[in-house]
Amino acid sequence: MTALSAERNQRPILDALLPRFPRSGHVLEIASGTGQHVAAMATHRPDLIFHPSEPDAARRASIDARCRGLSNVLEAVELDACRTGWATPGAVDAVVIVNLLHLISDGEMSVLLDEAHRALSPGGTMAIYGPFLRDGRTISAADRAFDAHLRAQDEAVGLKDVAVLETVLRVLGLDVEVVEMPAGNLMIFGRTAAVPGL
Repeated sequence: MTALSAERNQRPILDALLPRFPRSGHVLEIASGTGQHVAAMATHRPDLIFHPSEPDAARRASIDARCRGLSNVLEAVELDACRTGWATPGAVDAVVIVNLLHLISDGEMSVLLDEAHRALSPGGTMAIYGPFLRDGRTISAADRAFDAHLRAQDEAVGLKDVAVLETVLRVLGLDVEVVEMPAGNLMIFGRTAAVPGL
C-alpha cells in the first residue's frame, strides 16, 4: 500500500520535522496511513522510538509490513484519536499528525488536539501538516477544488483555518510555530513548556 502524496511530500516533511524532534524519547504518529512517513522518520532518527497508529486494519498491516526490520518502530496500534480518553498523560515526547485535520469535523479536531496535548511530556512537540485556509479563504484553485470536494461528501469536514488552529493550540498552553511548506501547505508546531531547571 503506497500513497503518491506521501511520496511527494515526504522530503519536505522530514526537513521540517527532523531538526525539531526531541533528542531522545517516543514519537506517536496519529493516522499513520500506509506507514510511509513513520518508516522514513524512523530511518532518519534511529535514536527515537516510533509508535504508529491507525484505525483501519488493512492500513495497520501495511504499516507493519513497511516497517519490518526497523527496530525503533513498534507495532501499529488501533487508535481512534477523535475519541476522548485515549491519551496517557505525558507518555510521548512528540505527536505527528499528517494530512488529517481536513478529514474530520471541528468537534473531532478539538478532541484530537486536547488528547494529543495531554499525551505530550513537558517540553514535548506536536507537529501538524496539511493544507489550511488563511483568513477563511483557500490560497489556490487546487485547494479550493479539494475543499469543495470534501464538503460535498460531508459538510462537517474540510480545510481548517490556520488562525483557528493557532488559537486552539495557544489555549492549550502551547507555543506555536508556523512553517510554510511546498504547494501552499503548512507545518504547525505546538510545544509544551519544559520543566523548569531541565
